[in-house]
Amino acid sequence: MAPSAAVASRVESLASSGIASIPKEYVRPQEELINIVNVFEDEKKTDEGPQIPTVDLKGLNSEDPAEREKCREELKKASMDWGVMHLVNHGIPDDLIDQVKAAGKIFFDLPIEEKEKHANDQASGKIAGYGSKLANNASGQLEWQDYFFHLIYPEDKRDLSIWPKTPADYTEVTSEYARQLRGLATRVFSALSLGLGVEEGRLEKEVGGLEELLLQMKINYYPKCPQPELALGVEAHTDVSSLTFILHNMVPGLQAFYDGNWVTAKCVPNSIIMHVGDTIEILSNGKYKSILHRGLVNKEKIRISWAVFCEPPKEKIILKPLPELVTETEPARYPPRTFAQHIQHKLFRKSQEALLSK
Repeated sequence: MAPSAAVASRVESLASSGIASIPKEYVRPQEELINIVNVFEDEKKTDEGPQIPTVDLKGLNSEDPAEREKCREELKKASMDWGVMHLVNHGIPDDLIDQVKAAGKIFFDLPIEEKEKHANDQASGKIAGYGSKLANNASGQLEWQDYFFHLIYPEDKRDLSIWPKTPADYTEVTSEYARQLRGLATRVFSALSLGLGVEEGRLEKEVGGLEELLLQMKINYYPKCPQPELALGVEAHTDVSSLTFILHNMVPGLQAFYDGNWVTAKCVPNSIIMHVGDTIEILSNGKYKSILHRGLVNKEKIRISWAVFCEPPKEKIILKPLPELVTETEPARYPPRTFAQHIQHKLFRKSQEALLSK
């Protein structure tokens, strides 16, 4: 793609061009438009309906076995009921999180021409780097979002040549965040394993362990949108990952589909949002939920989120319900597949659903 064409295709370019209405390829289908709301108004509603739970992880490190058990039970309940939650007292220092957010914001504040030096090339399969969503999703529509995508852990699998050079501390703070987040993932896997009645290290082993589990970071940049009631930053989906951890710049946008309604996530200070992904839903034979969610945009504030997807290796592991969880009364709900096969099946199924709904 020539630089001029690439720049023209960025959502940021569109947003800053002064347009009053969005191009038709960004307008969502009618059935989605009826439930797109003003995200700021929706976030303020505190007494209407269910709210995404907040789980305090402080008890996981307690000397008191009863405290540890209580914390594990809360994590288990949130994972079974919702599959998404705000984690507080997660153990990652607030100042490190602030540095990660500052570094990502500085990169996205660069002129588009500078960011284009890190552009990916999705047509050739090079998805790491700076990009925008192509029209290959279920609806054929585009999402109001630019992003930067790269593998951040394990360290020996990274390609630092594509990492932003500006700001100068980007690599240092992102690497440290990846290390600490990997430790948090282990603690969550352990608690969720015990919640299923299997040995503590089981889920982590089943998704690749320290050597093979990949942490992929996607910094999502949602520019101001002149017609937010017609667009989505991210269309409705479940994560294919095992776990997903999300930071954001305290601008609301995340919605989860719970009990037949879209629920807007509150902005909880010093929290990390965690999603249970498809991989853990499969291993748990559906006991833990991978919830449908999406991202709204607005016309007042830029939203940035930092999503880290913890993904098993694509071909090395067969994902299927743990044998201990399969019984005559609870047969396996998912067929054995590699992670790559799951992704392909999911894309195919979504495209089939899109065709059938037309």
